[in-house]
Amino acid sequence: MLSRTAENLFWMGRYMERADATARLIEMGYRMAMLPGSNELEEWRSVAAASGSAPDIAEATKLNAGSVVQRLLLDPDNASSIRSCLTSARANGRAIRTALTQDMWEALNDGWRSLGQMDAETALKNLPTLLEWTKNRTAAFRGASEISLLRNDGYFFLRMGGLIERADMTLRLLDVKYYVLLPETDVVGGGRDYHQWTSVLRATSALRAYHHVYKGDYTPWGIADFLILNGTFPRSVSYCYRAIKRFLDDLGELYGENSPPQSIAGEMVERLDTLEIEELFQSGLHQFISDAIGTTRRLSYEISKAYHF
Repeated sequence: MLSRTAENLFWMGRYMERADATARLIEMGYRMAMLPGSNELEEWRSVAAASGSAPDIAEATKLNAGSVVQRLLLDPDNASSIRSCLTSARANGRAIRTALTQDMWEALNDGWRSLGQMDAETALKNLPTLLEWTKNRTAAFRGASEISLLRNDGYFFLRMGGLIERADMTLRLLDVKYYVLLPETDVVGGGRDYHQWTSVLRATSALRAYHHVYKGDYTPWGIADFLILNGTFPRSVSYCYRAIKRFLDDLGELYGENSPPQSIAGEMVERLDTLEIEELFQSGLHQFISDAIGTTRRLSYEISKAYHF
């Protein structure tokens, strides 16, 4: 496969997953801001900080919900806004149109201009609807790729891009809750704390799956264990890294050589396999999350380097 085609598929996967993940991050902040006793501005501040693409807003003294929504949903100058992600994913698809199936192209193309003329005030009034629309668009794209794309190297690059982005945002969602939003130890385990932790599950579509595994015992360590270490839930860090390693191994076998990213993914899988959630909380969840985000960023760079894009 041409490196240019691999690059476009990889970043198409990343952009579509990033649009979905950003919608989930905004949705989580929106839910938390409506909780009784919550500090609305601080919770929107935490969303801006966790996104990684709005550090200036996160530090601003006059922050408000509209400024966060503008930056993360609508801002054409923010490469990680939902509007920019959908536009960039379509541009990637257009550059390699013949490598996509008709179903994938239609999913990319449908409604991509919808956010173009919208302002922050209108977006805030219709926020739940817009976030649901975004999640439906990205789900349609994933579904189209799953049912219509050949399981070859193109599929591997597309899926790896999405999985890297998914792992990154699951880590960021946890960081919003545990480190940025709620550093006060005296409220851990309280009623507001319970609703905030279940908001993390809702943001990752994990509420029912978590209940099936933990039988409704919504504890901070249980939720962190599920979203980081559970190898059967598709949005967990463990699941994402296992799948990335599998695709890298498939590429190594297809191309007849191993690559440095395989080692990075393998080391992370091994680390997650031996990690206990009690140890994670004792040593510092935020520190682990920061390290894991750095590893995920490095893995993306090494994949690009190994396959010449």
